[in-house]
Amino acid sequence: MSLEAAQKAIEFLEKNIFDDDIGSPYFGQSGVTSFPLVKEGFQSIPDGKSSRKIAFVDGGNQEIMGAPNFSVQLNRVYSTAWSGKNREEWKLPRVEFFSSTYSRFKREEIHYETSIIASDNESEMYLPDEADLSFSSTDRSLMNGNQRADIDRVGSVARRFGEWRVALAALEKLSEGDIIVMDGTLQSNFTNEAKYVKALSLAAKDRKVILTGMSKTSTIFTTTGLSLVGAVSALAEREKIKGNWYYPVAESHSVDHNVVITIARLNPVSQRAFRFEIQRDEYEHMGKDGREEIFSLLCRNSYDATFPGYPYGLIDADRFARVSYDEMQYYHALLMSHISKTGSNFMTHVRSSDAHNILNLLVR
Repeated sequence: MSLEAAQKAIEFLEKNIFDDDIGSPYFGQSGVTSFPLVKEGFQSIPDGKSSRKIAFVDGGNQEIMGAPNFSVQLNRVYSTAWSGKNREEWKLPRVEFFSSTYSRFKREEIHYETSIIASDNESEMYLPDEADLSFSSTDRSLMNGNQRADIDRVGSVARRFGEWRVALAALEKLSEGDIIVMDGTLQSNFTNEAKYVKALSLAAKDRKVILTGMSKTSTIFTTTGLSLVGAVSALAEREKIKGNWYYPVAESHSVDHNVVITIARLNPVSQRAFRFEIQRDEYEHMGKDGREEIFSLLCRNSYDATFPGYPYGLIDADRFARVSYDEMQYYHALLMSHISKTGSNFMTHVRSSDAHNILNLLVR
């Protein structure tokens, strides 16, 4: 019976999701000018050679121990650099730090405060400022709907701010015309994040390095309710657009997100396209030849058999920045041992929210 019900769920979607009318990009925010989705919007990416270097930056984090009133997380940020398919010598360390967040009551509201502890001396200089990780639990940039922000959300913010800091250090190792690719967009989403984005943007402009961002996923829609990435891919298939291509879908003109947003397919055998954005001033200044050179470089880095069409530099950065489940369990056990020896009352708070984890263990 459950299989039949699942099939009916898909049949319902098949009747209500169709791409005959793909609509136009819909961002739902001020300061964004979208472009129509037409065959002529596709820009082919030619093969080419370039001496430009590309640096990639990504981060990861996992909660090690938490309760409604505190969260201890392990955060990592990693950067790597490539020239085409060749890895460059790169002496920036893998940055690792713990974030320890707790709740307190002040100004008639619950607030979250965070302390940052570097795992090693090399990581110390790349850490975000603790002052930027002080938030009200009703901060709209952290809340989920009308719900008070979960305290573990702050760990993700600490990791994201760390990514901007590492990218700023990576700039110092790049030359004029080189490229830096952030994992995700170049938009500031959290309170205090604009400070980091602006610092990186100004430094990139000063060094004449091209600042870009690539998103693994995208939740942007079209005016007919389709996913934007899916709609552009469907249009390419319908119009028989072959090879590698990119499609400029919109310009963002806001102060903290001044970019051209594109959808790009970077490998002809790939069934996936990705959102890729470039600072708007650079996009316009470099002209068509410069844009083709950048996309060509990305294509040359996107031929790994495990994930064709996605830059291997970002795969590599993700792999070294990722905090695994086994590592999380290891540090959790260490903290539990320490707590048991000190006789602290942390576990009374942990037990207020760990019932779901216990149920998961029971049904394994």
